[in-house]
Amino acid sequence: MFKTLYAKLAVVLVVLLTLIGTIYIALTIYSTRLYLQELTQQFNRSLATDLVAGTTLIQNGQVDHEALKHIFHVYMDINPKIEVYLLDWRGKILTYSAPPGKVKRNRVSLDPLYDLLYNNGQLPIVGDDPRNLNGQKVFSAARIGPTHKPEGYLYVVLRGERFDSLANILEASYFLRLTTWTALGIMIFGVVTGLLLFNFLTRRLTTLSWTMKTFQESRLKHIPMSPELDTHSKDEIGQLGATFTHMAQRIIHQMNALKEADALRRELVANVSHDLRTPLASLQGYLETLLLKETSLSNVERRNYLEIALKHGQTLTHLVEELFELAKLDSPDTQLRQESFSLVDLIQDILLKLQLKAEQAGITLTSQILEHPPLVVGDIALIERVLENLVENAMRYTTPPGTVTISLHVENHTVIVKIEDTGCGIPENDLPYIFDRSYQAPDLEFQRKGGAGLGLAIAKRILDRPIAVHSLIDQGTIFSFPLPITQP
Repeated sequence: MFKTLYAKLAVVLVVLLTLIGTIYIALTIYSTRLYLQELTQQFNRSLATDLVAGTTLIQNGQVDHEALKHIFHVYMDINPKIEVYLLDWRGKILTYSAPPGKVKRNRVSLDPLYDLLYNNGQLPIVGDDPRNLNGQKVFSAARIGPTHKPEGYLYVVLRGERFDSLANILEASYFLRLTTWTALGIMIFGVVTGLLLFNFLTRRLTTLSWTMKTFQESRLKHIPMSPELDTHSKDEIGQLGATFTHMAQRIIHQMNALKEADALRRELVANVSHDLRTPLASLQGYLETLLLKETSLSNVERRNYLEIALKHGQTLTHLVEELFELAKLDSPDTQLRQESFSLVDLIQDILLKLQLKAEQAGITLTSQILEHPPLVVGDIALIERVLENLVENAMRYTTPPGTVTISLHVENHTVIVKIEDTGCGIPENDLPYIFDRSYQAPDLEFQRKGGAGLGLAIAKRILDRPIAVHSLIDQGTIFSFPLPITQP
């Protein structure tokens, strides 16, 4: 019933205003009661004295009933709302004007009378109510007899039993009635106004809650944009809405990225499985042939089978190494070690490393180096891997006698590295996809030479920047990429 924030706030508001109103009314009634008592006692302070003026009610310990009857008659004419009691000097009630059977006490404490008659205590001063064993009321009192040794007291209870109830007090006090109705009106107005304000203030939060719930029910696929969704206000709700919107957009983007990555992973696994299956099947086939025809094969045939099996084993090893290297580069723990180094020296080392392999393939490796090349910034080990991959890739698709050339030139505070070959070229339709790790070229000749493999994907992942490609069929291919120059 009270699950929503608005309902809880409404309940708290009603309870709080009711509590405040009740306390306010109670305090008002209490203060009004004191005020009425003080006012009544102040106006009637000399009432008892006036009643006994010129009259001897007690003489030699005897009550003058005729005089007392006269006083009762006078007080009924003056104020029928009072009650008159005749006390002896010890506070014992001798007689009274109340109906028989109503008086519960036979004695009244004299301390309040002393405060009123002798000490001028602060009003209101309340004394014992003879009609109530636990009650007290304001009164007027007068001494009977000498001041130093009175024979008794006339004890007048002001505003009698009829004014004990709250209803009679309200009836007697216009101010109290007005205050009570005003308090009730303010409470009702406060509740209605507070509910309207709470509805206005929580509307944005309700919209945000609905948006978040709908986003969850959509399985994090789309954000249901509502025109009431606040993402621009500077308060907490506006900031929460903006934060949620940004977070939801990132979640959707990451979910889509995860789906794409999962699709690429599945495709990569399928392609890699195919790439691994071919050399594995060939390796297994030649080894089985050697076992089955071990006695019938000549030494030349046996060696030829072994060389073919070794070649497929090397291909398999190279592919597995590339997979491990690509997985390592994709790890978030991989950190690049940036440093300044001489690109010319690195290129010379690579040419020397690959020179023998190029000569065996009938390919010429050349370089076109600047006379005073600047130093570049990068991870020297990874840049070396990029150059090796690009040069080996160029050699793979260059038919002997062909040429692979590495050249450098400076452009816009960068050194542009180019690897150019005179090979078979890359079909135009395949150019946009050659850096995808899972791409397999449809061209049969291209596949026969080994496909794009993972070398280009590794190179792109290392550089983390575009690698330009220009290729013409049967004329060759040029790969180029920039490296930043070391700032002096």
